[in-house]
Amino acid sequence: MSELLAIVPDEVEAAARALLERACAQGLSIVTAESCTGGLVASLLTDVEGASRAFERGFVVYTDEAKCELLAIEGEIIERCGAVSRDTAIAMAQGALDRSHGDVAIAITGFAGPAGPDDEPGLVHFACARSGQATSHREEHFGNIGRGPVRLRCLAVAIEMLREAIDDAR
Repeated sequence: MSELLAIVPDEVEAAARALLERACAQGLSIVTAESCTGGLVASLLTDVEGASRAFERGFVVYTDEAKCELLAIEGEIIERCGAVSRDTAIAMAQGALDRSHGDVAIAITGFAGPAGPDDEPGLVHFACARSGQATSHREEHFGNIGRGPVRLRCLAVAIEMLREAIDDAR
């Protein structure tokens, strides 16, 4: 067992395994676009044995520049809405699909810990894109519980949103 799986709650690990089984059964591949989680979702999905068939690639895009360069997000979106916003999360998910060979993409952007004076610690935006379907969005307010706990809670939300997108693909 990897160090990551040792700290991930059992129910999140089980949900990740079930997600990957569903994706494999349907021949779907998953892409991640992560900011505040720093690749944690990709790490979880690749720690589960057999994920290579269902995990296509992951983008870690911590800076605004990385979001624009790697995911082809228009800088105007980030300038107008902010890096932590609904619009940016949706653009990240759509960009991840466009810049990969994946079928389903999850994007996460937020404030895992204290940020600027007007930023809300624990505010995270998620978006999940599926080829041929509308992109879903979810906003979570985890509170000022610390970087690690926020990132772990992000895992559960990401896995849930991916499962919903894969189930909708049937």
